[in-house]
Amino acid sequence: DHRRTFPAFPAGGSGGTAFAETWWGNAWVAALEEGALDPKRLARGRGYAEQGHVDAITVTPGLVLAYVKGSRPRPYRVQVRLRTLGDADWERFLDVAAERPGHIAALLDKEMPHSLAECGVPLLPGPGDLEPHCSCPDYGHPCKHAAALCYQTARLLDADPFVLLLLRGRGERELLDALSRLSAARAARAAQDQGPAPLPGVRASEALAPRQLPPLPPPLPVPPHPEQPPVYPAAPGGPDPFALDQLATDAAARAHALLGTGRDPLAELTLWQDAVRIAAARPGSGLTAGSRALYASLASAADRTPADLARAVAAWRQGGEAGLAVLEEPWDPPAGRFDRARPLLMAADLPAFRPWRNRLTHPRGHVQLRLGRDGLWYAYESEPGHEDWWPRGTPDLDPVGALTGLGGPDGP
Repeated sequence: DHRRTFPAFPAGGSGGTAFAETWWGNAWVAALEEGALDPKRLARGRGYAEQGHVDAITVTPGLVLAYVKGSRPRPYRVQVRLRTLGDADWERFLDVAAERPGHIAALLDKEMPHSLAECGVPLLPGPGDLEPHCSCPDYGHPCKHAAALCYQTARLLDADPFVLLLLRGRGERELLDALSRLSAARAARAAQDQGPAPLPGVRASEALAPRQLPPLPPPLPVPPHPEQPPVYPAAPGGPDPFALDQLATDAAARAHALLGTGRDPLAELTLWQDAVRIAAARPGSGLTAGSRALYASLASAADRTPADLARAVAAWRQGGEAGLAVLEEPWDPPAGRFDRARPLLMAADLPAFRPWRNRLTHPRGHVQLRLGRDGLWYAYESEPGHEDWWPRGTPDLDPVGALTGLGGPDGP
């Protein structure tokens, strides 16, 4: 907290304007220029600062240190000293700073209020307060290298007035902790002097006395069905009115179910499951021109692709939430129903299906059966030789029944 190092400023001229921007930064520059003995050295130092000759700057209590490039290859070591404040000065400063909450807020916003700088504590230097020292052979006061460091220090003060306070002897965290303790102590003394305020309320005997409360009014009857949403006009660049209608209709149906049953049937769905459900509720099949934008938006929200969503929609239409789980979650079924499926398929003149976890696959790879956790068989189809399975048909307790209606060689 008592040592801060700042990177070198890039080269850049001030455009003929004041080198510092804040009033306290300009006060630092004024102390430098009014205490200088040679204006020409100041001008050279300002040029060095604008050309980026000052390396990284280190600030500690009472000292600014940096290396400055001059006319020789080796840079010069430059120090600028400033007297630190004594304990009495710091107590005065802290008392004034704690008097108003705005003072602390201004410091945290990197501002230096005039009232703090004019509280009788010499925060800002005056002419002759800056003591430069340089390793160069020039004994000017200051030399151009020390002047360059002073100009760049004004920029540090512009950005953060706590740099000035550190130069005077106290670090930022140390000061803020002291101000916090002082403010808390003042607030505690003020509260003690004021005394406890009377508390509003009622007597405990009155609050705990038994009494009969009037009955609540009966709830309003549940409407027989959710109302239709309004018609949304199409606007150029606006949202799809059909998608808005679909979302509004879905929200009305969920609200009606919650009002009538006390629970939302869809509250436990994940973001992906709800996106699939909404897309599956749109009429039609496949990615038509009307549904492409909706699919793209829902898939993006769930971090999936429109193709993933289209396949999931087919699974949802096949079996709802359970159908989507069958599509995405292989599992190991217990012995029983799964083991009896292969003899049933062979009894229906179908070839021996290959088992893997909860799936039975046609030996030629064009038909597949998947056992869901709900005990139903779900049929899938793919091009032979490809692992591109899509839900088909209606789930059935009978594996042969689930294949009803599916076409392909060596099977229904």
